[in-house]
Amino acid sequence: MAGIRITGMASGLPPNIVEQLMEAERIPVKQMETQKAGKDEKLKLVTELETKVNDITKNLSELTNTRGFADKKFTSSDDTVVGGQLDPQAAVPGDYSLEVVQLAEQPGALSNGFPDKNETQIGTGYIKFETSKGTKEVYINGKTSTLEGVAHQINNAGVGLKAQVLEDRKDKENPFKLLVTGLATGDDKQISFPKIYLLDGDQDMYFDQTRPAKNAKVKVDGFEIELPENKSTDLVPGVTLDLKSAAPGKVIHMTVKENLEVISGKVKSFVDAYNAALGFIQKQHQLQPGEKGGNPKLGPLGGDGLLRTVEQSLRSTILNPVNGVESPIVRISELGITFNRNGTLDFSQDKFNKVLNANPNGVAQFFRGDGFKTGFVAVVKTAIGNLTNGQWGGIANRKKGLDDQIKQINSRIDTKERQLEKKEDSLRMKFANLEQKMSEMQAQQAKFAAMAHQG
Repeated sequence: MAGIRITGMASGLPPNIVEQLMEAERIPVKQMETQKAGKDEKLKLVTELETKVNDITKNLSELTNTRGFADKKFTSSDDTVVGGQLDPQAAVPGDYSLEVVQLAEQPGALSNGFPDKNETQIGTGYIKFETSKGTKEVYINGKTSTLEGVAHQINNAGVGLKAQVLEDRKDKENPFKLLVTGLATGDDKQISFPKIYLLDGDQDMYFDQTRPAKNAKVKVDGFEIELPENKSTDLVPGVTLDLKSAAPGKVIHMTVKENLEVISGKVKSFVDAYNAALGFIQKQHQLQPGEKGGNPKLGPLGGDGLLRTVEQSLRSTILNPVNGVESPIVRISELGITFNRNGTLDFSQDKFNKVLNANPNGVAQFFRGDGFKTGFVAVVKTAIGNLTNGQWGGIANRKKGLDDQIKQINSRIDTKERQLEKKEDSLRMKFANLEQKMSEMQAQQAKFAAMAHQG
């Protein structure tokens, strides 16, 4: 029916009479759409608030573990002698010392010299190596028995040996030599290098120099101990030490301590996230310019009870003492985090670092507590959970309430739209019938007028 047009030529009515009437009928729909837009805006803002509140615990949760702070660093007084890689989960803060008397070495042998590395043939045969895993034999193919060819065949034999060609300029006429080494260090990884059994070569090859495998030797608190390799995970708890060079008589001092820069950075991120949530709430409470020069008004959530609940929870979490922790620190303000006149937080990194340096265990215990119910991190998590929990949290409940209201408005709009569609069809039919009847009446009047004029 919506396709019926009314010209208005017979009835004298305007052609858009139905559109005018329907425009008036649609006023309630527009009101509902305006109401829905307001609910949509509120839902968007509540969702944004939820995100900002959840962001508060992101970095805070990674701040501590069962051994204190999760972020530590390893330092060495001379990292050209001893370096280290730290496991923050296992490292124990403290001071350590070490003297590297001798590095661990692989067994090795160096051949006699040759005039070139890729032309002189050594011959066909095999080389036997006595290793900790028994005798290993490498067959040498005479077609590729140059120094480079022999090195390649040893490397591909899979016998636990590595070969390479070196150039030693001490011997100008025969500078090229074959170096063969074992892959592992330690005196239980010995390899003996017997004679080489090769025939029909251009030049004989033999091992001119040999070197036995050695353990590393270090002194810990004056006691010398031996290690099978140049790495150790036992000398400093939670640190893999890398022995880089021997330095007999030189004591290397090492420390494992809290990484102040990273720790204070995470605390600052927590403060920034807290301020993002508090700043969002304060903005909603502030007067904002009205539309088209109208009077200022509060934000869409201004004065909302939910905002007061969230703000009160966030403020009390900062202001209240943390009970049940084995630490002289009981309030976050003692670590340089305090409220300012604007209602947001200030963070004094200098004060935080000073307290952390003086009592790292106390600061860590204040944050961690028992890891479940006590400690500042647990208190913050509980407060945030009470606000955002999907079953009983105030923010989640408000989101659900707004979502239900939006669905109800959408349902009413759909119902009203169907009613208006039927009404528009009915009006178009009525006015079309009216116009048809008026047209017929006008035609009859014209006919009567013509008959009278003829008479």
